[in-house]
Amino acid sequence: MKYQLRQTMLDILIRIEKDKGFSNLLLNHELQQKDLNDKDKRLLTEVVYGTVQNQITIDYYIAYFIKNKKKLDLWVKQLLRMSVYQMVYLEKVPDHAVVHESVEIAKIRGHKGIANFVNGILRSIQRNGLPDLSLIKDPVERISIETSHPVWLVKRWTEMYGEERTEAMCRENLRHFPMSIRIQPMKTDRQAVIEQLEKQGFTVAASQFSPQGILIQKGNIFKTNLLQEGFVTIQDQSSMLAAESLKLESGMKVLDTCSAPGGKATHIAEKMADQGEIHAYDLHKKKVKLIEEKAAVLDLHAITAFQGDARKLYEQYEKESFDRILIDAPCSGLGVINGKPEIKYEKQASDIERLATIQLDIIQSAAKLLKPDGLLIYSTCTVDKLENNQVVQTFLEKNPAFSIDLSFREELSEPLQHAPGWSPEGLQLFPQDFQTDGFFLTRIKRNK
Repeated sequence: MKYQLRQTMLDILIRIEKDKGFSNLLLNHELQQKDLNDKDKRLLTEVVYGTVQNQITIDYYIAYFIKNKKKLDLWVKQLLRMSVYQMVYLEKVPDHAVVHESVEIAKIRGHKGIANFVNGILRSIQRNGLPDLSLIKDPVERISIETSHPVWLVKRWTEMYGEERTEAMCRENLRHFPMSIRIQPMKTDRQAVIEQLEKQGFTVAASQFSPQGILIQKGNIFKTNLLQEGFVTIQDQSSMLAAESLKLESGMKVLDTCSAPGGKATHIAEKMADQGEIHAYDLHKKKVKLIEEKAAVLDLHAITAFQGDARKLYEQYEKESFDRILIDAPCSGLGVINGKPEIKYEKQASDIERLATIQLDIIQSAAKLLKPDGLLIYSTCTVDKLENNQVVQTFLEKNPAFSIDLSFREELSEPLQHAPGWSPEGLQLFPQDFQTDGFFLTRIKRNK
């Protein structure tokens, strides 16, 4: 491996932990700045993601070989983590090369003592092998260490869903998901895009979540002109369910309360044939621009984007102003760990409690704007019952004019109708069900 490439990996990993940066954003920035060939880009991405993804497991391995348990400087800790990741999980780079280059970096960034320490740890792993994780007796601790999820989170999920489903979810969070895209139906159709991609050597499949969705199992969509020319946009399959479940018609007036970056708002516009009004809000001014840019690329004109707090939108409109409302609420993001692995290390139970309060405030406020017989979708990209089932239950207890409309289940594809995550409150998708983000969705109707 090129020495400079390892330095770049290390710098990104340090920034992820030190600055709490998102791995995908930091990686994309570096890939744009550095002049790397495709092979190096893939390796850089794989090592950074893989190291963060498997951090707790790797730390357990490293700690096994540290005798005095001394506190390590951040750069030393990250150097060891990325080195162990390559030795344990990858076959592309020989162990001796990983050890040699890690020691050289340690000499430059530290001193001879640090270099000897790094060399000793890595040589011990190479010589003695790894501790057997299956010998860990406590099932919560074993799942935590084997799948690199914090103990508190594994315990929480086990209490909610049981050990078997929790372990399956944690393991799925470590796997690579196929990318999914959504076609712009006023510019093309799904079969045409599938045929075009297959001619270019892609392996693709039609999504079961949306008639506009396509799964990319092999191929790089960024190397086509489809995104730039607005024929398709990237969207996780689970997120497509929001617009698919709103029962949209052309000419409707729709409110999207937490819209950025605009994936669901643009899907709503497409479902309405770009006829009607979609008022798309986000709390942050700079994110409003993302909605506008996405709508422009897809040539959609029914969307007007605004800055606004979703908890106060009732101050902007008359009561009962909208036919449909989408609340894709700000959440802990514990359903998107697969793509943003650092989330699992940064969130705490207190964050979930705080967010559940905000979510309830949003749905309480926005619901005032729904017309009688209107429909409201409440969704999150998390798997936590406090943010999902409990928010919905509490809202309904306080607002007897509303009820859950589970008839949307019959509008979904057969596999989704039989998904294991259905409850009286709605649909909870788990990552292992369909290789998608963890996602919660329910439809609420205003009865009077």
